[in-house]
Amino acid sequence: MEERGGNERWSAAIANISEISNNLDSLQNLLIKKAVYVDQDTFNKASLTSDQARTIKVLEQRVETLERELDAAISAAARARTEKRQAEAGQKAAELRAQEITKELENTTKVFELHMEELRAKQDEIAKRDNEIKLLEAIIQTLGGKEST
Repeated sequence: MEERGGNERWSAAIANISEISNNLDSLQNLLIKKAVYVDQDTFNKASLTSDQARTIKVLEQRVETLERELDAAISAAARARTEKRQAEAGQKAAELRAQEITKELENTTKVFELHMEELRAKQDEIAKRDNEIKLLEAIIQTLGGKEST
């Protein structure tokens, strides 16, 4: 809202300066056409008016240049804010993905540990049964050896 009010004031000021410039141009043209011989006071006033008209034109151009620079700065700031928000969103997404991957890795490690425990238990069971089989084979050989004698 303030920006619109500021723009209206600048527009009004520029319109006033333009009107003054036009009035001075008209006065200068009138002086050139109508006044052939003028006294020193009139000439000084006309010269002052002409100088003021040139100064007004220069100031109008400067105001327009500053307005363009201000618009460009506002646009650049808006782009920078947008880029910053996008970068922050990207960083947040990357952090969330890293957390997900870390959690997944932790879960995979837990599953791996459970499988390893299960594998060790199976190996222990196999070793125990292997020993039992060897014992039974020894008993069978012993019994088989006694029957043949």
